[in-house]
Amino acid sequence: MDIILIPGLWLDASSWDEVVPALQGAGHRTHALTLPGMESPDADRSEITLRDHVDAVVKLIDSIDGKVVLVGHSGGGAIAHAAVDARPDRVARVVYVDSGPLGDGGVINDQLPAGDGEIPLPDWSLFDEEDLVDLDDTLRAAFRQRAIPSPVRVARDRQRLSDERRYDVPITVIACEFPSAMLREWLEQGHPFVRELAKIRDVEYVDLPTGHWPQFTRPAELGRAILASVDSA
Repeated sequence: MDIILIPGLWLDASSWDEVVPALQGAGHRTHALTLPGMESPDADRSEITLRDHVDAVVKLIDSIDGKVVLVGHSGGGAIAHAAVDARPDRVARVVYVDSGPLGDGGVINDQLPAGDGEIPLPDWSLFDEEDLVDLDDTLRAAFRQRAIPSPVRVARDRQRLSDERRYDVPITVIACEFPSAMLREWLEQGHPFVRELAKIRDVEYVDLPTGHWPQFTRPAELGRAILASVDSA
């Protein structure tokens, strides 16, 4: 199976480096993405849009024979969902890593501090305690050293979706910050955060208790969780 790995804000393809070996070792082909404007800290990202990131994923899907599995971390989950909307017949499953599908009209995050068309990795004090579980001082330093500012429009542009066949594509939600039991409660309560998730017809949940960046804090366990999801596809 071809597995497309979509990073979240501030990250490039290398953020998946400790997850990829488990997937390749099981015989899968991995495609870890560095999205437009994320090539280096000095790249010009002032005009990069959310649609540019979605189009990059769709272009890769189109270049591959057969169906693919999409794996989206954090804001990468919104990009994965839009790619499914564009190519619902080409995606066997979507795996959301501490993430979920973003519905039409939603934004990834319009609260993050930005300047000069980009969003640098904020100070740790701006994150919730749940985000930072297991992200010790060493991991924080390594993350900050590798972090690349994200294009502001990727975080703030409105999601645009049009094909309801996206709800027929099976998904796996790997729950890290919040346990799957809490997500189910939100679904029962009709919470806006899970409104789009509630429309998907085939959903499985995997609990991986850690912070928002399991590819850094628990990469081996994340690799196994993704593998199990791919096998079910």
